[in-house]
Amino acid sequence: MPHSCSIEQAVDHVLAELPAHIRLGMPLGLGKPNRFANALYARIKTLPERQLTIYTALCLGRPDAGDGLQGRFLEPFLERVFGDYPELDFLADLRKDNLPSNVQVEQFFMQPGSLLNSASAQQNYVSSNYSHAARDINANGLNLVAQLVAADPARPDTLSLSCNPDITLDLLPMLEKRRAAGESILLLGHVHADLPYIPGDSEVDIDTFDLLIEHEERSTLFSTPNMPVGFQDHFIGLYASTLVRDGGTLQIGIGSMGDALTAALLARQADNETYRACLAELDGISTWRPLIEAQGGVMPFATGLYGCSEMLVNGLLVLLDAGIIRRKVYPDVALQQLADSGVLDESAHPEGVLIHGGFFLGPRSFYERLRELPSAQLAQINMTAISYINELYGDEALKRAQRRDARFINSAFTVTLLGAAVSDQLADGRVVSGVGGQYNFVAQAHALEGARSVLILRSWRESAGEVSSNIVWDYAHTTIPRHLRDIVVTEYGIADLRGKTDAAVIEALLNISDSRFQPGLIDQAQKAGKLPKGFRLDPLFTQNTPERLKDIRGRFASLFIEYPLGTDFTPEERDLLRALNWIKSKFKLTEIIELGKATLEAPEGEAFPEHLQRMGLDRPQGLREELYQRLLLAGLQATHV
Repeated sequence: MPHSCSIEQAVDHVLAELPAHIRLGMPLGLGKPNRFANALYARIKTLPERQLTIYTALCLGRPDAGDGLQGRFLEPFLERVFGDYPELDFLADLRKDNLPSNVQVEQFFMQPGSLLNSASAQQNYVSSNYSHAARDINANGLNLVAQLVAADPARPDTLSLSCNPDITLDLLPMLEKRRAAGESILLLGHVHADLPYIPGDSEVDIDTFDLLIEHEERSTLFSTPNMPVGFQDHFIGLYASTLVRDGGTLQIGIGSMGDALTAALLARQADNETYRACLAELDGISTWRPLIEAQGGVMPFATGLYGCSEMLVNGLLVLLDAGIIRRKVYPDVALQQLADSGVLDESAHPEGVLIHGGFFLGPRSFYERLRELPSAQLAQINMTAISYINELYGDEALKRAQRRDARFINSAFTVTLLGAAVSDQLADGRVVSGVGGQYNFVAQAHALEGARSVLILRSWRESAGEVSSNIVWDYAHTTIPRHLRDIVVTEYGIADLRGKTDAAVIEALLNISDSRFQPGLIDQAQKAGKLPKGFRLDPLFTQNTPERLKDIRGRFASLFIEYPLGTDFTPEERDLLRALNWIKSKFKLTEIIELGKATLEAPEGEAFPEHLQRMGLDRPQGLREELYQRLLLAGLQATHV
């Protein structure tokens, strides 16, 4: 049995048993025991003769509320959603480049965009595939693993790795081998009362841990609230949903584009007539119909899908509840072949799984749903090692049998006209997030028969009042090299790049680019000799404009729900968020006059009393608050639905 102790006793034990240099590994995301990490960090800061290196990824911290109108909106929301979540003390110091000299933090994936300006985080980033992380941190001499776990009173001899079996399961045999050779290595667990107990591969014997903190953690679990899904994302999801093949395998990522894909798949199943009618309105759909018919489909799912995703996202659980994810896979090739042929008696083989996942993170409602799932349904979600999900080697025959017609759907923020994709790093070398498992899934798509990689992105973005294309001629960094190009989807359509010439790839990507940028992109390609001088874009794709898409959205409103998977925002907060985004969009030279006019013409406060009260502007004090109130009223009037 593990030694039961308090957090401070655990720190004492670690300092006594391990060498001067403590090399701590913690799971990415949700599975970190923050209170233990904070206690160890605080102690090490007082012991300059000791060293601490932390190996981890995706350190979660609540966002900065900011000031002005944004701060007034965010502060109450963050307090309500994150409550007493214990922030990581080392993360706060990392953000400020204020780590002590005897502490180093190495991450292979960062909370997107949160550490762009931290020199320490950028210098100690490790560019590594998710599936290689266990190998790499073990090779660095990892000697302490600390993790949140889940307990079930009915199973006193086991614990569940719950949200994070991903790397831990891969590490355990490596650590046992080193222990057998005489190395001092400790494993610490801390039970969190609200973590769902996930059975299956994530269950481990309680003796796996040397130390078990005696009091359950009961603080708020970190959550990722569902954000509004804009029209660009909805059209991306609509197009991507046509590439998902009935009876196939689905992997999707987190974020509003993933939510949009989920919403489109739900519509394809439950409101198929409207779904197909909307598709028929899209100008280029005839061009992509052969690809859709060969690789995907637009009809409801008769067989259903199997989910295999490094991240068990909220969308996959929604698709499970909707009966779209219902194709079971089995831990034996022969059984899988019988299942695929339709002759397997499923009642005689309860070991069938509907979703394999490596880690999970999501909104509060997602955790609640996992906790309330009946045991039989929960058993069909198998949280397992990341090596199983992200790679084909090891049990390759079984994985190939399970992962038929796989669609690996992941996001990028830039794609070059020659088909390379950028998802993790800016041109100047600063890391936005990390490679994670994206390369693994793209490689699998090329290695598995019938599989496709689908990279999704918005064709354009707006920043500081400037609009720019996310499809560019070239970029100083590549996450996915162009020799692995496959399918790219934007709000304007689908580009099938696999096996195509450079000129054909360029044309396909121009077809799904925003028309504001097509002439400049064509010029760059022609100057490089990659397009004929007389090239002309098909007129069908020269009207790729936001206005055209918004017109279609207006005619199919039921497909373009702002929060298709629910939200933590109240109705007033949803209105306020739209208003704040509208105000932000007007702070540019070309529209500042319109903003001023709208402010002057804004209604009186009686028009939106609850909204003003929520923002503390129902009784403005002073000129600044009066200006805030007028701006807010203008935004509310402009965006009120």
